[in-house]
Formats: sequence, structure tokens, C-alpha cells
Amino acid sequence: MEWVNETLVREFVFLGFSSLAGLQRLLFVVFLLVYMFTLGTNAIIISTIVLERALHTPMYFFLAGLSCSETCYTFVIVPKMLVDLLAQKTISFLGCSIQMFSFLFLGCSHSFLLAAMGYDRYVAICNPLRYTVLMGHGMCVGLVAVACLCGFTIAEIIISLVFHLPFHSSNQLHHFFCDISPVLKVASHHTHFSQFVIIMLCALVLVIPLLLILVSYIHIISAILQFPSTLGRYKAFSTCASHLIIVIVHYGCASFIYLRPKSNYSSSQDALISVSYTILTPLFNPMIYSLRNKEFKSALQRVVGRTISLPRH
Repeated sequence: MEWVNETLVREFVFLGFSSLAGLQRLLFVVFLLVYMFTLGTNAIIISTIVLERALHTPMYFFLAGLSCSETCYTFVIVPKMLVDLLAQKTISFLGCSIQMFSFLFLGCSHSFLLAAMGYDRYVAICNPLRYTVLMGHGMCVGLVAVACLCGFTIAEIIISLVFHLPFHSSNQLHHFFCDISPVLKVASHHTHFSQFVIIMLCALVLVIPLLLILVSYIHIISAILQFPSTLGRYKAFSTCASHLIIVIVHYGCASFIYLRPKSNYSSSQDALISVSYTILTPLFNPMIYSLRNKEFKSALQRVVGRTISLPRH
């Protein structure tokens, strides 16, 4: 516990895009446009769900929560990354710990929220007559609260383990934000116990929600295969397709970053994968979940129509 007082490193330097010095202004423009589009689409999704009563269902409640999570998630990383593409690439020791905590809290909550959405699809398909009872407002709020509590607890433990380590030597992070592996790599010393606990927590965050999702979809597929009509099976599968795509992308990227052996650590690969799940995935998620959904597009048209007609009154 005395290591904190011995810390000599007061700030960290990001080297994530240092090898692309000639392209940094171009990357700034591209990432800024993508970020603005992501914020805009998520704002449209949240506003439409809030304003349109037809979308006040558990599925869209979780979707609004997912959009809020992704908006905050990108806000933690992307604005700082954009500044660093044009200015000095430094972050204070405290700022690094806050960024890592926020990133882990939102990322872990995101995983458990995906599990809650899988459970929602399970109830909707396997218990349609009891859906409104089993997935009442209290249950939906409770599932989101549990997801946030799990994310907060895990992030707090990992932050305590990482930032109580001594940082005496290098302060250069081969990344563009304060992720676990790059920060641990520049620590002067870390025990096998702390490293083991961090790896186990990362594994649990990924494995437990993924197992819950797999169990849900085993029951869902079993129920769908018993549907008498092909059209009914197609509609049921289509309601789950978007969720499955997001799950595959989310867990694919996260597993590559946090569950591979330490010997396979590659800063360039990590930076590339991190760009995909911090910038590109939040861009595609709104399109996959909402903008291709006929029910949502109809609701959006009604909201826009009411908004346009308001000045006439």
C-alpha cells in the first residue's frame, strides 16, 4: 500500500499512433466524423424510444440502455484520442486511473447488459404469454442495475490492483488510452497474485455473461425449431439476429485483448483491435439494432412527423 506514495511517474505518454505521424491529421478528420455520426445516431435512438410510447417495451428499454452505455463508452476514450492526434499525447496519473475505471465500468456493464438482452429474447420467444409479467418494469430496471453494479465492482477491484503498483521507470504507453495491459507493462513491479486476480476477473466478465447468453439461445433455438410455420421461425430468428451479431463482435474483440496469453501481447495489434471496438463497433451497433428495424423506423417517422407539425399549432 506504500507503493502509491513512492510513485515517481506523474503522467503517461501515449504512443498508439506515433508510427502514423504523417496520417494523424487525416485520422483526426475520419475519427471525428465517425464519432459525430455515432453520437447523432445514438441520440436519435434514445430520443425516439423515449418519445414513442409504442417502443416502451423491455426490448427497446434495453436498447436505450445499450445506446447510453456506448455513448458514454466512446466519450471516455474518443475525445481524448482526438485531442492527442493534434496535440501532446499525455495524460496525468489520476486522469489515467479515471479513464481506465470508466472504461472498465462501462465495458463490464455492457457485457452483462448483453446477457440481460439475451434473457429478454428468451422470455419473449419461450414464454410469450407471460412476457409482460416476467419482464415488467421492475425486472428491467433491476437487470440494468445489477449489470451496472457488477461493472462498478469489477472496475473498482482492478483499478485498486493496477494503480497501487509502483511506477518508477518508463511512462510510455504503447496505446492510445489507458487499458490494462499497456499500463501493467510499464509498472516497475507487479505480483503474480495481482496479475492472476486481474486475469480471472476479466475472464469472469466475459465467460459468465457469455454462458448466460448461450443458455438463453439454446432454449430459444429449441423453441423456434418447434414452430409450425417457416415464416414464424424466420420472424423469431430475425428478432435475435441483431443481438447475436453484437455479441459475436463484442466478445470476439474482448477475448482477443483480455484472454490471450501474455506472450502473445502485441501493441500494434491491440491498438488496431481497440480502434474497432471503441470507434467502429459503436458506429455499426445503432445500424444493426435500430436503423434496419421496421418497427423502429416507423416509430422514428411518427416522432419526426409530430416534431415537424408542432410549430403549426
